[in-house]
Amino acid sequence: MRTGAGIPHDFAAYARTRWPQLVVTARLLTDDLPAARDLALRTLIRVHASWRRVPRNDVDFHVRRLLVRTALRGRWSRGRRGVRQRAVLVLRYWEGLTDKQIAQLLGTSGGAVRHIAGRGLKAHGGDARRLRETYAAVAADVPAAPLPLETVRARGRVVRRRRVAVVAVCCAAVLVPGSLFAAGRIGGAGAGASSGAAAGRSGGSVRIVAPGERVEVAPGVQTWLTADGGHWSTPEQPDEFRGLDAYPRHRPGVSMQAEMAKGRYVLSGLYYGVTGDPGRVALNTGHGEVAAQVLTLAGSPGWGVWYASTSLSVRDTKVFFAEGMEKNTEGVRVYDAAGAVVARLRSDWWRA
Repeated sequence: MRTGAGIPHDFAAYARTRWPQLVVTARLLTDDLPAARDLALRTLIRVHASWRRVPRNDVDFHVRRLLVRTALRGRWSRGRRGVRQRAVLVLRYWEGLTDKQIAQLLGTSGGAVRHIAGRGLKAHGGDARRLRETYAAVAADVPAAPLPLETVRARGRVVRRRRVAVVAVCCAAVLVPGSLFAAGRIGGAGAGASSGAAAGRSGGSVRIVAPGERVEVAPGVQTWLTADGGHWSTPEQPDEFRGLDAYPRHRPGVSMQAEMAKGRYVLSGLYYGVTGDPGRVALNTGHGEVAAQVLTLAGSPGWGVWYASTSLSVRDTKVFFAEGMEKNTEGVRVYDAAGAVVARLRSDWWRA
């Protein structure tokens, strides 16, 4: 998937241009043509879903990263050894990337890439030129196939709707009657308090994790961190990636999304652009704070993942956002060790 000069602003134009090369690279990664087309299709669906947030001067890197990481984590790699090695060789000898670029894609070091590439090349006879010729021969045998653009668009819209499920909740919450506030208040007291109240009473924590270390944040929902962003995996949306390059890291901020799992919402997001590790992260309602759990990488201060310590019912989620908008709170706040707010999510974040 060679990087061409000039990236079309229109998704359809970009997808049509890159589709043949995307399928070829996917074929080299999976060693199976039907799987390659499926992998390429899934990649473009995810790109379509986040197209507005993809930097126009770095689209190919973003697409390539999605393709490779989906191949590494998806069903294509199950029961197969050396998938990571195959990816390094394809990126190096077919895509023509440098070791540094490959390391950025894989979330590893340049030294690790060189080690993997050396072992992989040795396993293929130690002849780089012959390996390139092999890749070229495989590429030549990949039959041309039209891009199912309408399928990509339709499924991309579904993915986007899942990502912004909170927006729909916010809009619906405006119509929530006042009795709902009394019946299901998050962070409130009394016998009528819901599961969100339990979250408000429990204290949050900051946990240092290793790159790729998976943490279960709710039944069926996992999150993990790599050098360039956070990952989420749910039954409906496996291996979703939120890259830091989508946010202005020179300015402190917070992102938020809702992951639906087993009929309940898990609120989570990234914080970024802060100095050092936070003291705590809290979700703010009109009636107090709900403590969040925080994950951060060792040696990578300034950003991390937060998530609500208790998943919320649809009813509780409506209350959370309805009360937050009514009281003009700032959604999510990141505090330093001294208790000062260092990053926040605006109350009108969902209008952006």
